[in-house]
Amino acid sequence: MRRALLFSVLLPCVLGAQAQPTLDECRELARGHYPEIRQYDLIRRTAEYDLSNARRAWLPQLSLSAQATWQTDVPGFPREMTGFLAGQGLEIPGLNRDQYKAQLELSQTIWDGGRSSADKRMAEAEAAEAARTADADLYALEGRVDGLYFGILLLDERIAQTRITIGLLRSDLDKVRSLLRNGAAAQSDADAVEAELLAAGQQLAQVEASRDSYRRMLELFIGRELGDGALRRPEASDAPVAAGPERPELRLFDARIDRISAQERLVKAATRPRFGLFVQGYYGYPGMDYFGSMMTSDWTWNALVGIRMSWNFGGYYTKRNSLGRLDAAKRQVEVQRDIFLFDNRLDAAEESGEIARLRRALADDDRIVRLRRAVREAAESELRNGVLDTNGLLRKIADEDAAAAARSAREIELLKTIYELKHTINR
Repeated sequence: MRRALLFSVLLPCVLGAQAQPTLDECRELARGHYPEIRQYDLIRRTAEYDLSNARRAWLPQLSLSAQATWQTDVPGFPREMTGFLAGQGLEIPGLNRDQYKAQLELSQTIWDGGRSSADKRMAEAEAAEAARTADADLYALEGRVDGLYFGILLLDERIAQTRITIGLLRSDLDKVRSLLRNGAAAQSDADAVEAELLAAGQQLAQVEASRDSYRRMLELFIGRELGDGALRRPEASDAPVAAGPERPELRLFDARIDRISAQERLVKAATRPRFGLFVQGYYGYPGMDYFGSMMTSDWTWNALVGIRMSWNFGGYYTKRNSLGRLDAAKRQVEVQRDIFLFDNRLDAAEESGEIARLRRALADDDRIVRLRRAVREAAESELRNGVLDTNGLLRKIADEDAAAAARSAREIELLKTIYELKHTINR
């Protein structure tokens, strides 16, 4: 019965601890919860629409038109000929000045100068650039999540150390009060320890409030509650070698250059001729047989088939300037890439140096904490033996607290810097 009761009490605690997400899980949750993740589906749909439009440029084009006109003059026979024909009893009224036409035309592109191919390449390049932009934004999001996660871990360590200090101060306060009751201590000694205890309590409340704020921000990023359990510290690992980065921003720069290259293809395609077949059929007046239309004003069916070439020379006016502008834009992207790589190498070198410094400092922290603890324990031993130096004891407690806090903070800082270096070079 006791075993079942113990199991029922411990099970929620175990499940609560297991429910805390790891750093990698927080990253994935943040990516899935962040609104920009919906960009990928929109980018895919937009690209499909644009590619479909580019492919449909090769489909036969059907157009319907109608017109009614009145003109100041029309073709006709010379006056001598109409007089001669009238003398023979043949009346030719000639073409009417009001004319009508309803036309249906079917055209098929044979070669469009590479325009549809350039449109397709442009749609693909724009979709790739938009996707790479989303990749870079979500990768930056992971850095923000890492900062919050390690900030919470750092505050948790500070809270744990402050609670240890509060426990020491309470124990020492009980000892001083015992000496006070026996007449071996003054009230000012107890007041000094109690004041230090209250100050430590205030500090604990401030740190807990900061930790809770960080946890709420992380919950907003990942879209779920963290619960009351402590976050799990990521496993310590060796710092990666600061080689060439594999950041998504580099793929974004490549995508921008590809888009500019696609724009260059569009500019060149605009200066080429286009060829196509066409079939026209229209019902109206006059028909193609002008002589017959001169004899009668009846509407007739007419048709013609042919091949058409169109060449717009206006593209040549701006081709050189357009290509020059695009070349300058491409060079600008290359400069931005070089700046990014330079800054990235600086960040990686700085973080590698910081990791080396933290490791050297951490090697001495354990010994510093042991020495501070030994000094504090010696002062407490003197307190138990009736040798009272309240101010000295409080300084020694504060020194041990500062040494332990520095050691805990440096350990978390080392782990945080290692992960920052991993994020910097994406390895």
